Amino acid sequence: MAPAAKEFYEDQKNLNKLCNFLRSTDGPAVREAIMMDKRVYYIKGEKLVNFMVEPKKGTKWPKELPRFSSRPEAITVCKELCNIQYIHRSEKVAKGELEVARVRDFDESAYFTWIYEGDMTNKNLMTTALIIGFLCCTCFPIWPNFLKVFVWYMSVSLLIFIFFLVTLRAVVFLFVWIIGYEMWFLPNLFDESLGFCESFVPVISCEKTKDGQLMYRVGVFVAFSSFCYWAVTQPSEFDGFVKGQGDFIKDLYAGTLLSDISQKDKENIDKPKMPSLEDLLKKLDSEDEEEKELSEEEAAEALLNSLVEDSEDIDDEEE
Repeated sequence: MAPAAKEFYEDQKNLNKLCNFLRSTDGPAVREAIMMDKRVYYIKGEKLVNFMVEPKKGTKWPKELPRFSSRPEAITVCKELCNIQYIHRSEKVAKGELEVARVRDFDESAYFTWIYEGDMTNKNLMTTALIIGFLCCTCFPIWPNFLKVFVWYMSVSLLIFIFFLVTLRAVVFLFVWIIGYEMWFLPNLFDESLGFCESFVPVISCEKTKDGQLMYRVGVFVAFSSFCYWAVTQPSEFDGFVKGQGDFIKDLYAGTLLSDISQKDKENIDKPKMPSLEDLLKKLDSEDEEEKELSEEEAAEALLNSLVEDSEDIDDEEE
């Protein structure tokens, strides 16, 4: 290793920078396994050295880190990573399961588990934000009224935006599909297998429709044209529909959709519905009264039956 590079990687801070790069998404591919009931990431020593000497195509090596010119240079750094316990040698005991090896020296043919987790600042900040967000959500009933109104307006605005976005995507797809192409705006927007940023890539996708869809496109065009003609020729109904939608949005923002509910119920809409002691006592009294009424009815019915039987006995004696 060149003297300048050797001195560079002798500093642990610089080694941390190298490990941050190796542990990032631009680093070498790693595998998952279980070791001591914990999920870990491991890599073969040969692949680690190969990546450090000759990174995969398209990898952007950090400018502040010197490149390795030979395999012995990379092996020297890997041995140092073992010495400071950033990685440790492991052995496979089963499929997807590792254990710590007794031999600690670096060897290209062995497997090595990452102990270095990288910069924990972002992870700690995200954990703190998650805890604060959870506490804020659970304490929503005691929020000030202006914050509740703000959250309500934000939620309604987001809901309306998503609705119009989905509708716009569908309408644009319909128009272009009738022409003979399939065009989607943000095609991966609802793909749950992708990350947040990847869901917005690409912005637009456009492909020619498959053969055999001409009759379907003509049928959809005729149906859509008929609907548009009906909407134009029925201005009073269509205007009423537009006005109704506008009133609905206004009521949604104003929170007056539940106008038939009392003000007390509106204020307590987020509170659990627990019966009071007075309600429970009234319920018990009503049940006792019902049982009493039933017992009286049963007694009257029994008396009536006995009278009927007595009258039948008298008739039999007279005969």
